Amino acid sequence: MSVTLKDSYGRAIRDLRVSLTDRCNFRCFYCLPHGEPPIAPKEQMLSYEEIEYVCDIFVELGIEKIRLTGGEPMMRRDIETIIQKLSALKAKGLLDLALTTNGYFLPDRAGGLKNAGLDRITISLDSLKRNVFKQMTGVDVLDRVLQGIEAAKQAGLQPIKINAVIVRGHNEDEVRDFAAFAREHDVKMRFIEFMPLDSGHDWSRADVVSGREIRERISERFPLVPLDVRRGSETSSRYRFADGAPGEIGIIAPVTEAFCGACSRIRLTADGQIRTCLFSTVEHSLREVIRTGASRAEVVEYIESVVMKKEPRHYINEPAFVAPSRSMSFIGG
Repeated sequence: MSVTLKDSYGRAIRDLRVSLTDRCNFRCFYCLPHGEPPIAPKEQMLSYEEIEYVCDIFVELGIEKIRLTGGEPMMRRDIETIIQKLSALKAKGLLDLALTTNGYFLPDRAGGLKNAGLDRITISLDSLKRNVFKQMTGVDVLDRVLQGIEAAKQAGLQPIKINAVIVRGHNEDEVRDFAAFAREHDVKMRFIEFMPLDSGHDWSRADVVSGREIRERISERFPLVPLDVRRGSETSSRYRFADGAPGEIGIIAPVTEAFCGACSRIRLTADGQIRTCLFSTVEHSLREVIRTGASRAEVVEYIESVVMKKEPRHYINEPAFVAPSRSMSFIGG
């Protein structure tokens, strides 16, 4: 029987985000606006064996969902290997193994991911217009990402979620087009408020398109009905189309509609740091613990002690807010 990790506020920790690399082949302005980030030395990165070991412990402690992130996780060599290793943890209580990707590598590898044991996938897609996509991501590969979405569908990596970060002056006029895309392709389209996680620290509240505005924009064209599901620790508010069309809309609004009270997540960076909140300013080195010869029991004790330090909420909306020193590419989505 697995133990349930709980923080000091009584929240059960069931979801683990594991970053496999801080490298990325895109240069999204809301993440890496100044080009190439400093890459962590290879010796600081957790090996696949170390990732498998700590994930086994996390599952023993009650983690039910593992999501692999980056950077771009598929830039990590032989990612199918670690997926296969982690998929084996389903026999120990893991219920869901997912991946977040920019979609670039999917046309050639979606089938291999599914065969390795991946359950489902989330693909980033910030514009359906080639020129806007290039401006937001720094690369001219929209067609390839769209091919990747189709490849994921053909491979059975469903339900497919599509993430779009909505930024004022860039793509807010595409919200309704994204909704039409969800209907046409039967995918879960998720809209994400612009968050202060860019490496250039250029984030401005004026650039945030609120979840409410996104809902209103969509409803003007496609009326929405809230899904009759308990939100619980989910990050998104979920909606179906009132006319019964396929597809789903999700809105993730951490800036204007914070959902910290039911947070069930913890993060492990590619270089082995535990982050108890996406906006934490403090990290806890699990890498150092496991590399200095700690016993399994000591690793468990360390993880439990770190989880007890999980913040009650983020502080984006307070004057004293300090953005994390590391951008999203280092933290992991």
